[in-house]
Amino acid sequence: MPPNYRRVVVTGAGIITPLGTGWLCNQDGFRNGKQAFGSVSLFDASRQRTRIAAEVVLPTIPPVSRLPIREFNRIDRAGKMLLWAAIEAWQQSGWVATEEEIPIVLGTTSGGMTFGQDFYRQAFGPGGSTRLQSTRITHYQPQRQALDVMDAIGFSGPVSIIANACASGANAIGHAFELVRSGQYTRALSGGYDGISQLVYAGFDSLLALSPTGARPFHLRRDGLTLGEGAAVLCLEELDSALHRGSKIHGEILGYGSATDISHLTQPHPDGDAALATMQAACKMARVEPGEIGYLNAHGTGTLLNDSSEARAIARWAGDDAKNLQVSSTKAGIGHSLGAAGAIEAVVCLMALAGQWLPPQGPTDDVDPNCNFPLVVRPQAHEFNLALSNSFGFGGANASLLFGKRI
Repeated sequence: MPPNYRRVVVTGAGIITPLGTGWLCNQDGFRNGKQAFGSVSLFDASRQRTRIAAEVVLPTIPPVSRLPIREFNRIDRAGKMLLWAAIEAWQQSGWVATEEEIPIVLGTTSGGMTFGQDFYRQAFGPGGSTRLQSTRITHYQPQRQALDVMDAIGFSGPVSIIANACASGANAIGHAFELVRSGQYTRALSGGYDGISQLVYAGFDSLLALSPTGARPFHLRRDGLTLGEGAAVLCLEELDSALHRGSKIHGEILGYGSATDISHLTQPHPDGDAALATMQAACKMARVEPGEIGYLNAHGTGTLLNDSSEARAIARWAGDDAKNLQVSSTKAGIGHSLGAAGAIEAVVCLMALAGQWLPPQGPTDDVDPNCNFPLVVRPQAHEFNLALSNSFGFGGANASLLFGKRI
């Protein structure tokens, strides 16, 4: 690594998913391959082709923060999930609010979408009432959730919002990683969040992208993705700073790759050219070879085109080492949380590295022939030092993050 670049570690990791709130219950769920699919309850899905999703059960009481309860109640569902994850990450890190600016970089695809959805329902509905409309406009703005996090915890700094489809969370962490790695900042708060809204659900359903039975990544007879929701936030910090504070370190970010596939607006390149480029870039930055990777958390949505494309990209990237590469998609348990997915899967990799186990995706009796790598289908212990996480999205946005075992 060039001498002017810093090593970047994770000193805090907060998470909320359909498996529960917080590191401990999610660790148990991912380690045992639990599934959280059920009937949609957040809105009326009777007119949709599919009616299942993986929904978060929000805690009944708000997290302890500086936000007045009235302000907290105004926040939408996605923003509340973000707050829970951010506060847990901050508490784990041991950071305290100071005059030092801390950048916040968040990835999302539809954070605040419920406010826009409700605004148009009321604006074009009978009566044309303006009640609560100003609040919806204010909170629909993309920076609003980041500012709520700052107000809740008590810090300030520049805000960046990355919204490039399902790679948003991973690219947000990658951008924050670069801010600390380059020496621009000592610390950064980063992650991804998204909540299920009727507008987004109906959109995916109209594309025939949703599975009526539940996502089955890399299965030969897979029939679509299942939507989920959640949030995950990481506290990134220079290694020297973390060691000086005596902070607990969850793991180290060793590499990051990002590439754009201009093949099609919604379909990946059949051979996964951009996916291949991101995996290669992340490994090149970390100066490691594919054979050194102990676990790969695949994007693995369960759609026909995504899984075959990613499988081909993994095969091209890993070569002869593919037969020893352990791969799984945790979307088989919690669905596809869109902009939050990359951040959630980053935390899963940190959990697996810390506990030396592999997250299973459940039995897959008939695997896509493009998969020349073993799928993790049952809970198992595994000794490894490096984990790679893939995130790919509409519009050709692709990202890979490489994590190392805690120091």
